[in-house]
Amino acid sequence: MVVLGGYLGAGKTTLVNALLQNAEGLRVTVLVNDFGSINVDASLIRERGDDVIGLENGCVCCTIGGRLVETLISLGERAQRPDLLVIEASGVSDPLRIAQVGLLDKAFRLHGIVVAVDVDGIDAVLDDRYVGDIVRRQIAAASALVLTKTDLVSDARLQAVRERLASLGATQVVVTANQGVVPPAILFPDDVMTLPGLLSPRPMESASRALPRGLRSFSVATGGVFDRSRLKAALALLGDKLLRAKGFVALQAGQMSELHVVGRRSMLTRRSDLPAASSVIVFIGIVSDEDERRLTQALEAAMLRGACDDEAMR
Repeated sequence: MVVLGGYLGAGKTTLVNALLQNAEGLRVTVLVNDFGSINVDASLIRERGDDVIGLENGCVCCTIGGRLVETLISLGERAQRPDLLVIEASGVSDPLRIAQVGLLDKAFRLHGIVVAVDVDGIDAVLDDRYVGDIVRRQIAAASALVLTKTDLVSDARLQAVRERLASLGATQVVVTANQGVVPPAILFPDDVMTLPGLLSPRPMESASRALPRGLRSFSVATGGVFDRSRLKAALALLGDKLLRAKGFVALQAGQMSELHVVGRRSMLTRRSDLPAASSVIVFIGIVSDEDERRLTQALEAAMLRGACDDEAMR
């Protein structure tokens, strides 16, 4: 599940349109506030009802209004769930709160909070006495920011926007949209993650923009048992540099839990169906070699004393 946020006119609908056009066989469901803003070519529409549009490529758009919880329950009960669920937040809503509501249904996992930023108009809305706080909360909630309308500004202006976003404590995972298309790693569970049970999607076509400089992945594995609180503290070490982390960890001897980290938020779910195994976590973010070393040391320190075996972290 991805929550797509951003202030009015930031370009969320353009991102949704590009996603639907480049789904490449993935079952994508998009929950939107209003069909009127979604420009879907009539030749792509398989069926259309009062609150649902079914597309020939297997994607579905649903209007939600105030029925988010009911819609999520309905989707979660389907025999064939979507590969990707996108919730488009309204322009004046808090995407973090919507993500928290979405996580009430255990059928879905949060892959990210993506917030669109109109670089041509962001200063005006941030400085607005009425809506500035809303926009700052949206930006602070993001695990990834997508800069839109960059063709309307100079390179110097674009750099000034990046610096202002950094001053707000925003995530360091920032990409530029190309006609609404963004690198698939921003939206999908990453195809570099091949752990059992984790989705490995096919990449979107036409994603000509490169990933942010320095965005990379690495993995940590150990045969020991983690202390829950120390593990969460270690996972928070990268702060705004982390896009996502996923894996399976041992929190008690012989018992595994599934781990999901999105930006600064982490979730652990006990998996009694999994056999006892080594803990494996895959990280992706703007991470230096020194960051990787510090995080590995912190994870090593998060192990219960006496629980580690001879298998070293790598």
